[in-house]
Amino acid sequence: MAQLTVEQLFYYPVKSLHGVEVDAVTLDDFGPAGDRRWMLVDEEGRFITQREQPQLALVHSALQHGVLTLSIPGQETPIPVTASERERRVLVWRDWVKAQLAEPGPAELLSDWLGVRVELAYMPESSVRPVDRNYVPEDRRVSFADGFPFLITHTASLAALSQRIGESVDMRRFRPNIVVSGGDAFDEDRWVRLHRDDFTLDLVKPCSRCLMTTVHPDDGVRSDNLQPLRELGRFRRTPDGVLFGVNAVHSGPATLRVGDTFDIAFREDL
Repeated sequence: MAQLTVEQLFYYPVKSLHGVEVDAVTLDDFGPAGDRRWMLVDEEGRFITQREQPQLALVHSALQHGVLTLSIPGQETPIPVTASERERRVLVWRDWVKAQLAEPGPAELLSDWLGVRVELAYMPESSVRPVDRNYVPEDRRVSFADGFPFLITHTASLAALSQRIGESVDMRRFRPNIVVSGGDAFDEDRWVRLHRDDFTLDLVKPCSRCLMTTVHPDDGVRSDNLQPLRELGRFRRTPDGVLFGVNAVHSGPATLRVGDTFDIAFREDL
């Protein structure tokens, strides 16, 4: 049976800020524990991302013992962030979600650095944002991630894309949670399920890519030639968008580690 190996794991404590690479990640009801439970919003409560503010890639976040800290360029030390009792409905794509705003201080520093007024919003356990029932029939929740608990990308597909462009593309541009190796480029188009022992990842929707892929993850600058999105558009454009990677939901609590292996169920095998 064909297998995949987990090569890298990432989570993103604050949506659209610099990601955190880890050797292992625990999974809870939302997906990777701590992934995108925080988000930046504007004065009207609408989400803010690198699509509008590419320099957000320069802001690092970390979670230690459940405490969020931000490292903002120009600030000498990491800034702790805690949720207040102030509640506000915030918008991520088409979903209005009940959130708690951060205690004063960190958002003001971020606003000064960005030159745009922002708030930091937290999704508490009591807030339920459902996954799209068009793709997942059962009731499932998701954090402030774009739509699903996991994004899985494939090293062979990245190598094929890099070869077409003529230069190496950093996988972090695609902001995956799980990076896997094994098999041929774009085999993920045929994956339906990844499983090991009693744990399963169901592949529910190809991921449509946007302008964020053109932002360098270390310098927060958009590429002048709009790569790799431009090249992807030449051979991965579909009625559902320009595709790279696949979204997934999980079967329940677990721990994922770099080096883990999964068996693959292909579409034609079911």
